[in-house]
Amino acid sequence: MNKKKSGILAVILFTIIAVLHFVALEKWIILPETVLFASRWIFIASLVLFALYKKSLTTWILVAMAIGVEIGLDFREFSQNLQFLSKIFLRLVKTIVAPLLFATLVVGIASHSNLKQVGRMGWKSLVYFEIVTTLALLIGIVFINITKAGEGINVPESLLKEIPRSTEKHMQEKMIAVLDSAGIAHPPDLLQKLPDAPGKTWQDHIIDIFPENIIKSIYEGNVLPIVVFSVIFGIALAMLSEQKKKPLLEFTESLAETMFRFTNIIMYFAPFGVGAAIAVTVGHLGIDILKNLFLLLLTLYLALICFIILILVPIALFIAKVPLKKFVQAIKEPVSIAFATTSSDSALPIALENMEKFGVPRKIVSFVIPTGYTFNLDGTTLYLSLASVFVAQAAGMDLSIGEQIMIGLSLMLTSKGVAAVPRASLVILIATASTFNFPVWPIMAIYGIDELMDMARTSVNVIGNTLASCVIARSEGEFDDAKALAFEAE
Repeated sequence: MNKKKSGILAVILFTIIAVLHFVALEKWIILPETVLFASRWIFIASLVLFALYKKSLTTWILVAMAIGVEIGLDFREFSQNLQFLSKIFLRLVKTIVAPLLFATLVVGIASHSNLKQVGRMGWKSLVYFEIVTTLALLIGIVFINITKAGEGINVPESLLKEIPRSTEKHMQEKMIAVLDSAGIAHPPDLLQKLPDAPGKTWQDHIIDIFPENIIKSIYEGNVLPIVVFSVIFGIALAMLSEQKKKPLLEFTESLAETMFRFTNIIMYFAPFGVGAAIAVTVGHLGIDILKNLFLLLLTLYLALICFIILILVPIALFIAKVPLKKFVQAIKEPVSIAFATTSSDSALPIALENMEKFGVPRKIVSFVIPTGYTFNLDGTTLYLSLASVFVAQAAGMDLSIGEQIMIGLSLMLTSKGVAAVPRASLVILIATASTFNFPVWPIMAIYGIDELMDMARTSVNVIGNTLASCVIARSEGEFDDAKALAFEAE
């Protein structure tokens, strides 16, 4: 047995098992559930065998996702106990982000001492981000108006789950719990009567970019303030004399290399974290969840695929001018991690590393990708524009195209910086619903399948930001075509 034979075996088994399940589903032949159950796990075993011969981390991640799906389907209650593995993986990844960003940005800026380039990359990135996210917004609106997924939808009671609350509401809940523990009487509907935190204005979003306390920003996982601090620190370091600059520059270079090695170690745990995340998702939602909201889910996936084909692929071919096949190899690992964990943060370290191997200079990749996590949320922007119109359709509200675009632009602004937080988009949708007098129940219905939608939009966020780093590198004349062509996935 070798890699090729094990791969052929997996394909043959998949075909046989798919036929068996189709025959059983159509009731042409009555097959015991134990036979179907055993056949699926035999196929899983063949995937594990293929991964052993392939010896690729990406392959193990994909196999872990398949195992996670099967565990979620066959052992639904047990699957919920695996959530701790995905949380451990996310925690480990989050420890990497701040020191990695700081070190790579400082080295990138201070070692070249080209401060004009930093400003040039900044305005180029922002212009590019706003053009691409606006196109994503329009595609989302077009698709939801074609499919009209929200019209006549029936929402099963099982989907009406509690929506994530704002930080203000969490604090109010804690205070009410304190009152209860102290035996102090209060109205039973006190939480509903208390006001929620007011939505952030555009001034607040600008203020949030600048750190008031870098330790606080690291603790809270706010990427952009860390980027701003690191850029200013790098500029200050570049202004020093060579004698005073050298010790700090050598330290940050060592820190950057150490964090990349740290990332490599943590990535060995990725299959466990990713597989567990998928198992929890499938076990929680099941397969029947798609029956009532399948059209909405399909609309999102089709819109995202259309966005990739019509917008991102031409950008890759004609603006970034990258070898498409090699680019796909470079992004497939961070995208698969983002897809499974629904968190862009989890994909950040490996995305930074792979893009640098792909030919984007460290000083560019460490500036563009983290900045894109705030300003270039292609998948999230498309989802929010689509979801907001879906809510209006479900409520029987007839919005003009102009009103839909205004709502989408508002959501695009308020969504800045949510890419790293799984399902934070729902909180934004709820805040916007009150502004535009939308009912909340359609958003509650979306929450039932949001994990499946979050996988797709987060993946597109990562694709868009990795591509953006190539675009800026090409515009700066610093993209290394030789490294791109020589890129090989590990």
